[in-house]
Amino acid sequence: MTMVPLHILAALLKVSVILVAILTLAAYMVFAERRLLAWIQDRKGPNRVGPFGLLQPLADLIKLLAKEDFCPPAGDKWLFYLAPAMAAIPAIVTFALVPVGAPVDLFGTVVDLQIVDLNVGLLLFLALSSIAVYGVALGGWASNSKYALLGSIRGLAQLISYELSMGLSLVPVVMLARSVRLSEIVSAQAGVWFIVYQPLAFLIFLLSILAECKRIPFDLPEAEGELVAGFHTEYSGMRFGLFFVGEYINIIVLGGLASTFFLGGWHGPLLPPVVWFTLKTLSFAFLFIWLRGTLPRLRYDQLMHLGWKLLTPLALVNILVTAWWLYLKG
Repeated sequence: MTMVPLHILAALLKVSVILVAILTLAAYMVFAERRLLAWIQDRKGPNRVGPFGLLQPLADLIKLLAKEDFCPPAGDKWLFYLAPAMAAIPAIVTFALVPVGAPVDLFGTVVDLQIVDLNVGLLLFLALSSIAVYGVALGGWASNSKYALLGSIRGLAQLISYELSMGLSLVPVVMLARSVRLSEIVSAQAGVWFIVYQPLAFLIFLLSILAECKRIPFDLPEAEGELVAGFHTEYSGMRFGLFFVGEYINIIVLGGLASTFFLGGWHGPLLPPVVWFTLKTLSFAFLFIWLRGTLPRLRYDQLMHLGWKLLTPLALVNILVTAWWLYLKG
Protein backbone atom coordinates (compact mmCIF):
# COMPACT_ATOMS: atom_id res chain seq x y z
CA MET A 1 0.00 0.00 0.00
CA THR A 2 1.44 3.36 -1.07
CA MET A 3 1.81 5.86 1.76
CA VAL A 4 0.76 9.46 1.29
CA PRO A 5 3.85 11.75 1.24
CA LEU A 6 4.41 13.70 4.45
CA HIS A 7 4.27 17.11 2.72
CA ILE A 8 0.80 16.33 1.33
CA LEU A 9 -0.41 15.23 4.78
CA ALA A 10 1.01 18.42 6.27
CA ALA A 11 -0.77 20.52 3.64
CA LEU A 12 -4.09 18.76 4.26
CA LEU A 13 -3.66 19.17 8.01
CA LYS A 14 -2.95 22.90 7.62
CA VAL A 15 -5.98 23.39 5.38
CA SER A 16 -8.26 21.51 7.79
CA VAL A 17 -7.04 23.27 10.93
CA ILE A 18 -7.17 26.77 9.42
CA LEU A 19 -10.58 26.19 7.80
CA VAL A 20 -12.11 24.95 11.06
CA ALA A 21 -10.43 27.76 13.01
CA ILE A 22 -11.55 30.54 10.69
CA LEU A 23 -15.16 29.30 10.47
CA THR A 24 -15.33 28.92 14.26
CA LEU A 25 -13.83 32.39 14.75
CA ALA A 26 -16.32 33.89 12.30
CA ALA A 27 -19.25 32.27 14.13
CA TYR A 28 -18.07 33.46 17.55
CA MET A 29 -17.25 36.91 16.22
CA VAL A 30 -20.99 37.34 15.65
CA PHE A 31 -21.53 36.38 19.31
CA ALA A 32 -18.67 38.64 20.47
CA GLU A 33 -20.02 41.57 18.48
CA ARG A 34 -23.50 41.20 19.95
CA ARG A 35 -22.10 41.02 23.49
CA LEU A 36 -19.67 43.93 23.00
CA LEU A 37 -22.30 46.15 21.41
CA ALA A 38 -24.64 45.29 24.30
CA TRP A 39 -21.89 46.26 26.76
CA ILE A 40 -21.29 49.56 24.92
CA GLN A 41 -25.06 50.30 24.86
CA ASP A 42 -25.64 49.21 28.50
CA ARG A 43 -27.77 46.13 27.81
CA LYS A 44 -27.21 42.38 28.16
CA GLY A 45 -27.04 40.81 24.70
CA PRO A 46 -27.45 37.04 24.06
CA ASN A 47 -27.07 35.13 27.34
CA ARG A 48 -29.72 32.36 27.34
CA VAL A 49 -28.45 29.57 25.04
CA GLY A 50 -25.75 27.64 26.89
CA PRO A 51 -23.49 28.98 29.66
CA PHE A 52 -23.06 32.76 29.23
CA GLY A 53 -24.83 32.42 25.87
CA LEU A 54 -21.86 30.62 24.29
CA LEU A 55 -24.09 28.27 22.26
CA GLN A 56 -25.88 31.19 20.57
CA PRO A 57 -23.90 30.74 17.29
CA LEU A 58 -25.12 27.13 17.11
CA ALA A 59 -28.71 28.27 17.69
CA ASP A 60 -28.31 30.87 14.93
CA LEU A 61 -26.97 28.21 12.55
CA ILE A 62 -29.92 25.89 13.23
CA LYS A 63 -32.34 28.79 12.69
CA LEU A 64 -30.75 29.68 9.32
CA LEU A 65 -30.73 26.05 8.16
CA ALA A 66 -34.41 25.67 9.09
CA LYS A 67 -35.56 28.76 7.18
CA GLU A 68 -37.08 28.52 3.71
CA ASP A 69 -34.60 28.97 0.85
CA PHE A 70 -36.47 31.57 -1.21
CA CYS A 71 -35.64 33.02 -4.65
CA PRO A 72 -37.77 35.90 -6.01
CA PRO A 73 -39.93 34.66 -8.91
CA ALA A 74 -38.67 37.40 -11.24
CA GLY A 75 -35.03 37.04 -10.14
CA ASP A 76 -32.19 35.37 -12.02
CA LYS A 77 -32.13 31.99 -10.28
CA TRP A 78 -28.56 30.87 -11.07
CA LEU A 79 -26.91 34.22 -10.34
CA PHE A 80 -29.03 34.52 -7.19
CA TYR A 81 -27.68 31.19 -5.94
CA LEU A 82 -24.08 31.93 -7.03
CA ALA A 83 -23.69 35.36 -5.40
CA PRO A 84 -23.38 34.25 -1.72
CA ALA A 85 -20.61 31.79 -2.62
CA MET A 86 -18.72 34.53 -4.49
CA ALA A 87 -18.93 36.70 -1.38
CA ALA A 88 -17.60 34.05 1.03
CA ILE A 89 -15.16 31.85 -0.92
CA PRO A 90 -12.59 34.55 -1.93
CA ALA A 91 -12.24 35.58 1.72
CA ILE A 92 -11.60 31.97 2.78
CA VAL A 93 -9.10 31.39 -0.04
CA THR A 94 -7.23 34.59 0.81
CA PHE A 95 -6.37 33.23 4.26
CA ALA A 96 -4.32 30.50 2.56
CA LEU A 97 -1.75 33.20 1.79
CA VAL A 98 -1.33 34.45 5.36
CA PRO A 99 1.65 33.23 7.45
CA VAL A 100 0.15 32.61 10.89
CA GLY A 101 3.35 31.59 12.68
CA ALA A 102 7.02 30.70 12.45
CA PRO A 103 7.98 27.42 10.69
CA VAL A 104 7.80 24.41 13.03
CA ASP A 105 9.55 21.03 13.04
CA LEU A 106 7.07 18.19 12.45
CA PHE A 107 8.57 14.69 12.63
CA GLY A 108 11.90 15.92 11.31
CA THR A 109 10.33 18.01 8.53
CA VAL A 110 10.14 21.82 8.68
CA VAL A 111 6.53 22.87 8.08
CA ASP A 112 5.53 26.46 7.30
CA LEU A 113 2.42 27.66 9.11
CA GLN A 114 1.13 29.00 5.82
CA ILE A 115 -0.89 26.96 3.35
CA VAL A 116 0.79 28.41 0.27
CA ASP A 117 3.75 30.79 0.07
CA LEU A 118 3.55 32.35 -3.40
CA ASN A 119 6.11 34.77 -4.76
CA VAL A 120 3.16 36.95 -5.88
CA GLY A 121 1.17 36.57 -2.67
CA LEU A 122 0.30 40.26 -2.26
CA LEU A 123 -0.86 40.51 -5.88
CA LEU A 124 -3.07 37.42 -5.47
CA PHE A 125 -4.61 38.98 -2.34
CA LEU A 126 -5.53 42.09 -4.35
CA ALA A 127 -6.95 39.90 -7.14
CA LEU A 128 -9.10 37.86 -4.73
CA SER A 129 -10.39 41.00 -3.01
CA SER A 130 -11.57 42.30 -6.38
CA ILE A 131 -13.48 39.05 -7.06
CA ALA A 132 -15.51 39.55 -3.87
CA VAL A 133 -17.05 42.64 -5.51
CA TYR A 134 -19.00 40.34 -7.83
CA GLY A 135 -20.83 38.72 -4.92
CA VAL A 136 -22.29 42.10 -3.94
CA ALA A 137 -23.05 43.07 -7.55
CA LEU A 138 -24.69 39.78 -8.53
CA GLY A 139 -26.66 39.52 -5.29
CA GLY A 140 -28.36 42.87 -5.90
CA TRP A 141 -28.80 42.44 -9.65
CA ALA A 142 -30.18 38.87 -9.53
CA SER A 143 -32.74 39.73 -6.81
CA ASN A 144 -34.74 41.98 -9.17
CA SER A 145 -35.46 44.36 -6.29
CA LYS A 146 -34.90 48.11 -6.36
CA TYR A 147 -33.56 48.17 -2.79
CA ALA A 148 -31.14 45.31 -3.45
CA LEU A 149 -30.04 46.88 -6.74
CA LEU A 150 -29.35 50.24 -5.11
CA GLY A 151 -27.34 48.46 -2.41
CA SER A 152 -25.28 46.56 -4.99
CA ILE A 153 -24.58 49.75 -6.99
CA ARG A 154 -23.41 51.48 -3.83
CA GLY A 155 -21.33 48.42 -2.95
CA LEU A 156 -19.66 48.32 -6.37
CA ALA A 157 -18.72 51.99 -6.26
CA GLN A 158 -17.50 51.74 -2.67
CA LEU A 159 -15.42 48.58 -3.07
CA ILE A 160 -13.80 49.68 -6.34
CA SER A 161 -12.99 53.12 -4.88
CA TYR A 162 -11.39 51.84 -1.70
CA GLU A 163 -9.55 48.97 -3.41
CA LEU A 164 -7.50 51.64 -5.15
CA SER A 165 -6.41 53.35 -1.94
CA MET A 166 -5.84 49.96 -0.28
CA GLY A 167 -3.56 48.80 -3.09
CA LEU A 168 -1.64 52.09 -3.16
CA SER A 169 -1.13 51.98 0.63
CA LEU A 170 0.70 48.64 0.22
CA VAL A 171 3.21 49.94 -2.33
CA PRO A 172 5.50 51.43 0.39
CA VAL A 173 5.38 48.04 2.19
CA VAL A 174 6.64 46.34 -0.97
CA MET A 175 9.32 49.01 -1.36
CA LEU A 176 10.54 48.45 2.20
CA ALA A 177 10.43 44.65 2.06
CA ARG A 178 11.62 44.50 -1.60
CA SER A 179 9.23 41.61 -2.16
CA VAL A 180 5.53 40.80 -2.70
CA ARG A 181 5.89 37.40 -0.99
CA LEU A 182 4.05 37.61 2.33
CA SER A 183 6.54 35.48 4.26
CA GLU A 184 9.38 37.80 3.19
CA ILE A 185 7.33 40.87 4.17
CA VAL A 186 6.97 39.37 7.67
CA SER A 187 10.69 38.47 7.81
CA ALA A 188 11.61 42.06 6.88
CA GLN A 189 9.87 43.21 10.08
CA ALA A 190 11.92 41.01 12.43
CA GLY A 191 13.61 44.13 13.82
CA VAL A 192 11.18 47.03 13.34
CA TRP A 193 7.53 46.76 12.34
CA PHE A 194 6.56 48.67 9.19
CA ILE A 195 3.94 50.72 11.09
CA VAL A 196 6.91 52.65 12.56
CA TYR A 197 8.10 53.67 9.09
CA GLN A 198 4.65 53.90 7.49
CA PRO A 199 2.00 55.18 9.96
CA LEU A 200 0.18 57.03 7.16
CA ALA A 201 0.08 53.92 4.94
CA PHE A 202 -1.26 51.94 7.90
CA LEU A 203 -4.03 54.48 8.53
CA ILE A 204 -5.01 54.49 4.84
CA PHE A 205 -5.01 50.67 4.76
CA LEU A 206 -7.10 50.52 7.95
CA LEU A 207 -9.76 52.88 6.59
CA SER A 208 -9.76 51.03 3.26
CA ILE A 209 -10.30 47.59 4.81
CA LEU A 210 -13.11 49.05 6.93
CA ALA A 211 -14.77 50.09 3.68
CA GLU A 212 -13.95 46.72 2.06
CA CYS A 213 -15.69 44.93 4.94
CA LYS A 214 -18.71 47.25 4.55
CA ARG A 215 -18.58 48.10 8.23
CA ILE A 216 -19.87 51.24 9.95
CA PRO A 217 -19.13 54.04 9.13
CA PHE A 218 -18.91 52.57 5.59
CA ASP A 219 -21.97 50.30 5.57
CA LEU A 220 -23.75 52.14 2.72
CA PRO A 221 -24.35 48.89 0.70
CA GLU A 222 -26.62 47.68 3.54
CA ALA A 223 -27.91 50.88 5.19
CA GLU A 224 -30.87 49.32 7.03
CA GLY A 225 -32.55 52.69 7.57
CA GLU A 226 -32.57 53.48 3.85
CA LEU A 227 -32.45 50.22 1.88
CA VAL A 228 -34.02 47.67 4.26
CA ALA A 229 -30.84 45.52 4.09
CA GLY A 230 -29.27 46.51 0.79
CA PHE A 231 -27.86 43.97 -1.62
CA HIS A 232 -28.99 40.92 0.39
CA THR A 233 -32.55 42.11 1.13
CA GLU A 234 -34.16 39.20 -0.75
CA TYR A 235 -31.94 36.47 0.71
CA SER A 236 -33.06 34.07 3.44
CA GLY A 237 -31.83 30.95 5.18
CA MET A 238 -28.28 29.78 4.74
CA ARG A 239 -27.71 31.89 1.61
CA PHE A 240 -28.16 34.98 3.75
CA GLY A 241 -25.93 33.24 6.29
CA LEU A 242 -23.15 32.93 3.67
CA PHE A 243 -23.20 36.70 3.11
CA PHE A 244 -23.18 37.20 6.87
CA VAL A 245 -20.38 34.72 7.59
CA GLY A 246 -18.40 35.98 4.56
CA GLU A 247 -18.36 39.47 6.09
CA TYR A 248 -16.94 38.21 9.38
CA ILE A 249 -14.41 35.94 7.65
CA ASN A 250 -13.33 39.01 5.68
CA ILE A 251 -12.80 40.92 8.93
CA ILE A 252 -10.56 38.14 10.26
CA VAL A 253 -8.63 37.81 7.00
CA LEU A 254 -8.09 41.55 6.53
CA GLY A 255 -7.12 41.89 10.19
CA GLY A 256 -4.55 39.12 9.68
CA LEU A 257 -3.23 40.83 6.55
CA ALA A 258 -3.00 44.20 8.34
CA SER A 259 -0.94 42.45 11.02
CA THR A 260 1.21 40.84 8.31
CA PHE A 261 1.87 44.07 6.41
CA PHE A 262 2.31 46.55 9.25
CA LEU A 263 2.51 44.88 12.69
CA GLY A 264 5.25 42.32 12.10
CA GLY A 265 2.95 39.33 11.48
CA TRP A 266 3.78 36.64 14.02
CA HIS A 267 6.83 38.46 15.43
CA GLY A 268 6.72 39.39 19.12
CA PRO A 269 8.51 38.77 22.44
CA LEU A 270 7.84 36.06 25.06
CA LEU A 271 4.64 34.57 23.64
CA PRO A 272 4.56 31.87 20.90
CA PRO A 273 4.37 33.27 17.33
CA VAL A 274 0.87 31.87 16.65
CA VAL A 275 -0.41 33.54 19.81
CA TRP A 276 1.06 36.89 18.75
CA PHE A 277 -0.55 36.62 15.32
CA THR A 278 -3.92 35.68 16.85
CA LEU A 279 -3.84 38.58 19.33
CA LYS A 280 -2.98 41.10 16.62
CA THR A 281 -5.72 39.79 14.32
CA LEU A 282 -8.37 39.77 17.05
CA SER A 283 -7.39 43.30 18.08
CA PHE A 284 -8.48 44.49 14.63
CA ALA A 285 -11.76 42.59 15.01
CA PHE A 286 -12.34 44.31 18.36
CA LEU A 287 -11.56 47.69 16.78
CA PHE A 288 -14.11 47.08 14.00
CA ILE A 289 -16.80 46.18 16.55
CA TRP A 290 -15.92 49.16 18.74
CA LEU A 291 -16.22 51.54 15.76
CA ARG A 292 -19.62 50.06 14.90
CA GLY A 293 -20.88 50.91 18.36
CA THR A 294 -19.35 54.39 18.29
CA LEU A 295 -19.53 56.09 14.88
CA PRO A 296 -22.50 57.15 12.72
CA ARG A 297 -22.81 56.18 9.07
CA LEU A 298 -21.27 58.53 6.50
CA ARG A 299 -23.35 60.09 3.75
CA TYR A 300 -22.64 58.69 0.32
CA ASP A 301 -20.96 61.89 -0.93
CA GLN A 302 -18.74 61.89 2.18
CA LEU A 303 -17.80 58.26 1.49
CA MET A 304 -16.70 59.05 -2.08
CA HIS A 305 -14.98 62.27 -1.03
CA LEU A 306 -12.90 60.47 1.58
CA GLY A 307 -11.83 57.74 -0.84
CA TRP A 308 -11.07 59.72 -3.99
CA LYS A 309 -10.11 63.19 -2.71
CA LEU A 310 -8.25 62.29 0.48
CA LEU A 311 -7.03 58.70 0.82
CA THR A 312 -5.94 58.13 -2.79
CA PRO A 313 -3.93 61.40 -3.13
CA LEU A 314 -2.36 60.82 0.30
CA ALA A 315 -1.37 57.28 -0.71
CA LEU A 316 0.27 58.59 -3.91
CA VAL A 317 2.17 61.29 -2.00
CA ASN A 318 3.28 58.67 0.53
CA ILE A 319 4.68 56.48 -2.27
CA LEU A 320 6.73 59.42 -3.61
CA VAL A 321 8.05 60.36 -0.16
CA THR A 322 8.97 56.73 0.59
CA ALA A 323 10.79 56.40 -2.75
CA TRP A 324 12.71 59.64 -2.07
CA TRP A 325 13.64 58.47 1.46
CA LEU A 326 14.86 55.08 0.21
CA TYR A 327 16.88 56.79 -2.54
CA LEU A 328 18.61 59.09 -0.05
CA LYS A 329 19.18 56.19 2.30
CA GLY A 330 20.93 54.34 -0.54
